[in-house]
Amino acid sequence: MKKHFTEQQIIGFLKKARAGKKVKDLCKQHGFSDASFYAWRAKFGGMAIPAASRLKALHAENARLNKLLANATLKVEALKVALNGKALSPQAKREAVLSIRINVDISERHACRLVGLSRSSLHYKATPDCKNNELTARLMELAHERPRFGYRRLHALIEREGIHVNHKRVYRLYQQAGLPLRRRRQRRGVMVERKKLALPSGPNEIWSIDFVMDTISNGRRLKCLTIVDVFTREALDIVVDRRILGSHVARALDCVARFKGYPGALRTDNGPEFTSLELDQWAYRNGVALKFIQPGKPTQNAYIESFNGKFRDECLNLHCFVDLSHARSIISAWRRQYNEDRPHSALNYLSPAEFATKYRARADVPACVEEPFLSSILNITDGLSLKE
Repeated sequence: MKKHFTEQQIIGFLKKARAGKKVKDLCKQHGFSDASFYAWRAKFGGMAIPAASRLKALHAENARLNKLLANATLKVEALKVALNGKALSPQAKREAVLSIRINVDISERHACRLVGLSRSSLHYKATPDCKNNELTARLMELAHERPRFGYRRLHALIEREGIHVNHKRVYRLYQQAGLPLRRRRQRRGVMVERKKLALPSGPNEIWSIDFVMDTISNGRRLKCLTIVDVFTREALDIVVDRRILGSHVARALDCVARFKGYPGALRTDNGPEFTSLELDQWAYRNGVALKFIQPGKPTQNAYIESFNGKFRDECLNLHCFVDLSHARSIISAWRRQYNEDRPHSALNYLSPAEFATKYRARADVPACVEEPFLSSILNITDGLSLKE
């Protein structure tokens, strides 16, 4: 059986050999080979016992540092293989662990510790949720019907159907289904001071009107006069014709006023139909103030511009009109859906008709009520802002 000797014993053997004792006698007496003796003399020759102890400690420390260096090198190599960036989601971390184990000789426990994933999460198998599948299918149906709606409006529509679900779940399923809208590139503007539009304090205080152009299938022009109540965001009317003059504008406003009453002011751009003598006389007869925006500054009539953008995206761009009557029927149906069904973000996701009904139901609300008080009584957390 091979014997193990301490450094003190080995240095004692070397001292006896230096004192004149034969190596063979030492080997026979203590049971070690002459090759071991000469190896000890090469390693410990001339050393005292404390120096040999320090040498042993240095060898142990060197071995420990080499092991740490190997582990660190292995960790770096594993992380380079698996992580090209931050792997934040559990699924990304599972894939990272698998990639590490394929490319680097490392245990599963060690790989999970490097990535920051528990082993129970690694082996977790998700069970499909039937409710999520049904909700995703309904989201896709609604998104197909209204392609310009984001997840917040889709969530409002789903809540109306009696499906009570957290908006964060709707957002997650909305993202997984690939439904997010492409962000429009913002135009760079001039760095000038901007003034907020004055908000009216009630319905019929300010109406905004403008024109939107389109064509029918034979290439003939289609002209749409849009009329919007700035306070309630209701589309009061959309007049569709091939030609609309100032007299036609006055006649259309009279038709709306029979049901809604005359507005206090009318905000328009400087188009010839709006600066015509017919519209000016109509405004004088009915006590309506005409508010013209500055030329080339459509943001001064931003409410109607916002409405026109939705009108183009959700109606005109999605339909090819066969003739004038077909265009009128489609646009009339869209206006009804906009007023009665479409959730409006500036109205706390109420439809304009719902908001107007809630406001008119408050008979005790003064006509000049301030906006913060109005927002509180109608539970409108977002306030009446221009943001849609």
